[in-house]
Amino acid sequence: MNALVIDRVSLRIGGQPLFSDLSVRVEPGTVTSVIGRSGSGKSSLLAFLCGTLPGSFAASGRILLGDEDLTSAAPENRRLGILFQDALLFPHLNVRGNLLFGLRHGGSRRARRQHADDALESMGLAGFGDRDPETLSGGQKSRVALLRVLLSEPRALLLDEPFSSLDDDSRNQVRLLVFDQARAHGLPTLLVTHDREDVEAAGGPVVSLTDNRQESV
Repeated sequence: MNALVIDRVSLRIGGQPLFSDLSVRVEPGTVTSVIGRSGSGKSSLLAFLCGTLPGSFAASGRILLGDEDLTSAAPENRRLGILFQDALLFPHLNVRGNLLFGLRHGGSRRARRQHADDALESMGLAGFGDRDPETLSGGQKSRVALLRVLLSEPRALLLDEPFSSLDDDSRNQVRLLVFDQARAHGLPTLLVTHDREDVEAAGGPVVSLTDNRQESV
């Protein structure tokens, strides 16, 4: 895996700067946390990385993955996996169908189905393939969402406060699971959060967006 590099990125909206000249290097297998007050640009930074930043924003700077410049690449060609606060599972598909949507490899229908079922078993969700996503607990939905991202074989992982909607027990379990999987897959991982417990559990470098400035913490 290659490092994810944010190179002198600045974001503005309505003529007002959110942050300026942000430079961060996220190493493979490392979880780097970005913290800051509401409205400081944390989620907008992830949208810029994904290529989905609304046109109302003005942005400058580069996004690199190893030697590859992703700044102008189409979102689908960046292969950056992202987890949001809500699991965002497709309600018209069962759990297995959600995983098959993300599965990158081809193969026969039977092989793909088996791949999805094996993935569920690896997360302690054996037999859940035919379940309606709405019947799952919050923690189970988060696990399925994580599996869907991992099966798409992302080159980096972006986390947009994905634990904030969970109860305390599920939050701790899912947080550790996500971080462990990110490290096991060697993914450079960028977490935006306002929760200090997330930062402590991530155990990696921390960047603070404060008063439109980037500081190491």
